[in-house]
Parts: sequence; C-alpha cells; structure tokens
Amino acid sequence: MEDLNVLGGPLEPCGNDPVTGFFRDGCCHTGPEDRGSHTICAVVTSEFLEHQQRIGNDLSTPMLRHGFPGLVPGDRWCVTAVNWLRAHNDGAAAYVVLASTHQRALDIVPLAALEEHAVDVPASPGGLDA
Repeated sequence: MEDLNVLGGPLEPCGNDPVTGFFRDGCCHTGPEDRGSHTICAVVTSEFLEHQQRIGNDLSTPMLRHGFPGLVPGDRWCVTAVNWLRAHNDGAAAYVVLASTHQRALDIVPLAALEEHAVDVPASPGGLDA
C-alpha cells in the first residue's frame, strides 16, 4: 500500500542531507514501530531547534555514534507530530513541507495548523534561518 501525504498524494521524500525518517530512508514513512509518529517533514529554524532543546528533545547536538550529525537551520527532518504541535502551540513551529508530511500526522495535528506553516522548499534549503 502506498504511503500518502496530508494532501492525499504520494508521499514525497523529505531529506537526505542528513538522511531523515524513522526508518532513515529520507521519507517520513511510519508504521507500528514508530511510536513517536515521525510524520511531519519540517524545515527546522533556530527558534524551533531552541524550543525542542527546551522541552528535552535536543536535535542540534551531534550524536555520531547513532549516525546523527545534529541539525542546523534549513535542514529538513521528520519530526514527531506531538513535538511539532507543541512547538506550534508555543509559537515556535518549524516550516512544513506538506507533500512530504505523512497523512498519519493528521491523527495528531489539524491540517489547518500544518497549512499555516507550509512552505515550498528548494532542493537545498540551507539558507533558511527564520
């Protein structure tokens, strides 16, 4: 069965530099093993990364033994729906690539909230630092 995005189309890749996704396949695929629902393709900002660190989800510090380089503003990353929603509610949401956000995110986050932060992202969004 094909994974769909929140717009009802095929799920598009989120990011390969660094390689993201619960299954580290570059997409925000999910399954029963993904208890955190890593389904939102976020384009992270400084504000979002700082917020995540404050709530105990440090996405900036490299953990090389786990193959995690640490994120910088502009990186695309499949984030958990719960943590993204918490950032949204706290005014620190990251941008969202809707075509790369899995439809299961809608089990937790309203589409309107995702659309509020939607962005069309170029192949290399490294310059984003909002």
